[in-house]
Amino acid sequence: MRNAVSAVLTALACLLLPCGALAVWASHGLADTGRYVGTMAPLAADPDVRDAVADAVGDGVVRELGAEGSPALGAFVREAVRSFTHTEAYRTAWEAGNRAVHDAVLHAVRDDRAAPGPVTVDLAPVAAEVKARLVADRVPFARNIPVEHTEVAVVPARDVPGLRKGYQVLDTAALWLPLSAVALAVAGVAVAGCRRRALTATGLGAALGGALLGVAVVVGRHLTLADLPEPIHRPAAGAVYDALTAGLRTASWLLVALGAGVALLSWLAGHRHRLTGGRRAQAPDGTAPAPPAPPPRARV
Repeated sequence: MRNAVSAVLTALACLLLPCGALAVWASHGLADTGRYVGTMAPLAADPDVRDAVADAVGDGVVRELGAEGSPALGAFVREAVRSFTHTEAYRTAWEAGNRAVHDAVLHAVRDDRAAPGPVTVDLAPVAAEVKARLVADRVPFARNIPVEHTEVAVVPARDVPGLRKGYQVLDTAALWLPLSAVALAVAGVAVAGCRRRALTATGLGAALGGALLGVAVVVGRHLTLADLPEPIHRPAAGAVYDALTAGLRTASWLLVALGAGVALLSWLAGHRHRLTGGRRAQAPDGTAPAPPAPPPRARV
């Protein structure tokens, strides 16, 4: 009965470990604005991301100018936008835009009293930072760039309640899942008939959970890129996905290394104990000792 209870507790602990790592990554990795902006900042220099941004912005500018029927003007605008993505002002706009979007989404999912409707971002602060950078670089006519309050929807209104509920669940799970996994693992080892064997099983289970978490990250990347409507933007989306899930991949490798290390140390300790016990059971010359003589019978 003790071994059966230990097996159940160990299995539950090994299942909760990767789930807890996923919840901690989502709640503390993605929900921290500074960490998120720092993760996304290097992508401003990624060629695939730059090309995707240049295509999206260039197409938007062409539509605003009504120049869809003028290939020459469209090519000129797209080339100008592509050149802009290699400037310091673009990197400033990239970081400011990511910060603004993250702040808006985080406020919407954390504040239950937020006004119903889509999550919108005011682009005026982003435009102001870009203008300041261009003025500092002495770009002609940069001071004449208008800074207007423009609200852009980044999350539809129908998706906000689901995001808010999902964030609340992840925020709670990020605290309780790791604690529950550790408590179940300790309990499983404590009630086992052979604690060394239970500790080895726990380490192997943790390593298997970390490996499954790594496989889930790879499968999630494939599914995410497969759902994109435009194949041309898949390299950029892949770069963003890899940057955001870097911490999750690190967590999976840490679980694999930690679990395998615990299992190996436990197995080596048991193997050494068995070898030491076998040596003690032999005589100094290597032969098996004679059986002990029976105790003398007392005379009545």
